[in-house]
Amino acid sequence: MLELRDVSLNFRTSKGTFDHGVHHVLRSVSFQLFENETLGIIGRNGVGKTTMLRIMAGILAPTSGEVLTHPGKTASLLTIGLGHKPDLSGRDNALLSAMLQGASKQQALTYLEEIKAFSELGDSFEEPVKTYSSGMKSRLGFTTALLTHVDILLVDEILSVGDAEFRKKAEKAMKDRICGDQTVVFVSHSEGQITDLCDRVLWIDQGRVCAAGEPGEVLDLYRASMR
Repeated sequence: MLELRDVSLNFRTSKGTFDHGVHHVLRSVSFQLFENETLGIIGRNGVGKTTMLRIMAGILAPTSGEVLTHPGKTASLLTIGLGHKPDLSGRDNALLSAMLQGASKQQALTYLEEIKAFSELGDSFEEPVKTYSSGMKSRLGFTTALLTHVDILLVDEILSVGDAEFRKKAEKAMKDRICGDQTVVFVSHSEGQITDLCDRVLWIDQGRVCAAGEPGEVLDLYRASMR
């Protein structure tokens, strides 16, 4: 479905602590993503996981290397709050977010009642987002992103949204999506979620792939490195 070949990303910085003023975010990363697979990505904060998802989604271009996607396949980064405008209603924000995730306006309009029901916002769905609590914003963002239909779903730490009851509901919905024919790349710090949801795992550190394979084996190596 998708392949990264020797992908690197770096940028110049004024900080002398980096390599001659160059910050290397990713260094020659290569891997393949297969149809119907759920690929987990683990690693400490700041090692390049989110950057890698943005490159896969086409939001960022690599400094070097290639990103190859199967012809006709779409990839979308599931990001809470994408396109949210505080003065617009939840309904209007859901419409905008769905379109930014790749849906046409006609498709996005068909998602709105389902988004309203799943997010449990009730009448607040018609109110400006600036009146929402952080939990309400999270529920709206997660639901809009989840219900957008793409070939490759790129998920970045999104199952920690809302209160405990909604998190349980969100995780079940994601599991149902994954157990179908959805191809997923899933970034998480939760070892339980990685074990439950993923077929294969990549461990990223300092912009490089340190290990790849069966979740239990890779998690064991990751834990050992943290001791």
